[in-house]
Amino acid sequence: MTSSSAHRIGLISDTHGLLRASVHDALAGVEMILHAGDVGGDDILIELATIAPVHAVSGNTDLPGQYDPEFTVTVGGRDIHVSHGHEVGSPTPEKLAARYPQDVLVYGHTHQQLVTHIGERVIVNPGAAGPRRFRLKASVGVLTIAGNDVDVEIIALD
Repeated sequence: MTSSSAHRIGLISDTHGLLRASVHDALAGVEMILHAGDVGGDDILIELATIAPVHAVSGNTDLPGQYDPEFTVTVGGRDIHVSHGHEVGSPTPEKLAARYPQDVLVYGHTHQQLVTHIGERVIVNPGAAGPRRFRLKASVGVLTIAGNDVDVEIIALD
């Protein structure tokens, strides 16, 4: 793919061992899935891999060393950094933007869906896709990179 074609990337976090069937429809057609931690076991990643290749980081409830603590991938000329967010304490877009220089930052931990723009940068928490907690609806995200445009859609799950 060239940098001028659109790239659709699935964003998921905080599955905590539960992968809802609706994730398959929500992430259909993405070219890769980025999991921002609290996976809850390799079975989750194996099932996600039936949709698209998966890259995951460890969250605070995953086994120590089970996955990388963070990683960066470049898609469509944009650097995307993925971490769970707990490494900055209580994560906020501002704290993460101060720590990581990449174009797009993806994190989890808070279970709260959030898309924030700081200058040209985009900071995304796709929300928790696993067991419902804190009265928040389960969700995932789809990041679309097309040329200079970066867009994020948060998708509620059943």
